Amino acid sequence: MPIAHNYLRTRVRVSSIVRNYELLRRNGGQVIAVVKADAYGHGLRETASALAAAGCEAFAIGSVAEGAALRDGGITGEIISLLGPVMPQDDTLAIERGLVVFLHDFEQLGRLAGTCTALGRTARVALKFDTGMARLGFTETDAGRLAEVLGRTPCLEVAMVSSHLATADDPAAFEFVAEQGARFARICQNLRRGGLRFRASLCNSAGILAHGESLGFDARRAGIALYGVNPFAATSREELGRGLVPAMETVTRIVSVHDLPRGAPISYGRTFVAERDMRVAIVAAGYADAYSRALSNKGFMCLSGRRVPILGRVCMQLTAVDVTGLDAVGPGDLIHLLGGDGPGAISADDLALWWGTIPYEVFCLLGLNPREYLDSASGT
Repeated sequence: MPIAHNYLRTRVRVSSIVRNYELLRRNGGQVIAVVKADAYGHGLRETASALAAAGCEAFAIGSVAEGAALRDGGITGEIISLLGPVMPQDDTLAIERGLVVFLHDFEQLGRLAGTCTALGRTARVALKFDTGMARLGFTETDAGRLAEVLGRTPCLEVAMVSSHLATADDPAAFEFVAEQGARFARICQNLRRGGLRFRASLCNSAGILAHGESLGFDARRAGIALYGVNPFAATSREELGRGLVPAMETVTRIVSVHDLPRGAPISYGRTFVAERDMRVAIVAAGYADAYSRALSNKGFMCLSGRRVPILGRVCMQLTAVDVTGLDAVGPGDLIHLLGGDGPGAISADDLALWWGTIPYEVFCLLGLNPREYLDSASGT
């Protein structure tokens, strides 16, 4: 359930998401927009609607229920459930809403086929293969049997065959990307020899930027880059993500401003003690607002274009920052947890580094707060 009744606002520019989509599309192949997990916290329907208006024809979501919600929200294009039907009731829902569902084992395939037969309907499926992630998927040795089973199961139409790259964003591990690509190519070849016709999809965001030309499969799944994060940031391949623009910022309000004399501690546990006379602001943000306690004593916020350090522990709904030397700071003033103007702006990579996580988690958690849309492209 989204967080409510607080002062945080997560602001989204869907026009930036569209701009990133158009940049990624230049690399060739069909770009499937990954809008799972509420579009990484950016808003499922708002994001998908803006992308559909820009010409996107395929969307990848997580659960079947999320796909059904997207269909009910007016998206008429192809909707692909990456988790596929986990529970038996998912089978019926996927068929009724016309979703493409990932299948990763024979038991799941047989159950879906049985539901199709009972309903007198067909279903479109995507076959998931494990080429190196070791999470979910058929194996390369399953390809021959799979083609035979599907040949006897006309109620299941294979729309896509897919796998997922494990190290596409690590320049030191590109050799493993090539191994996965070769394995996936053999799988696709064996399935086609067995009579199946489908699109092949292997590339994620990093794959699109660095490996799209060498791997060369039909469809590419754009995830984190769609939301403005360069998967090659701070690596030797950083240039590959040039032009991506952030789409999310998160703001809140200052509650109070007061002096903190030298030698005085602040917040729980007295983990910070002032080494000089200071001026501090108490900010309405804490771990109840999905702003991590891990930022205690090491994170920053952005106030009037300047980074201000967090002092002491992040509390449930309050956090202290150092505003010494800043003029006219007072209760009610806006402060950025993510984003901001000028040299003090905080990127998702910055926040993830201090937080001890990755930008994906930053977006998904801060996206739980009340959202506002800063452009008309969202239709709001």
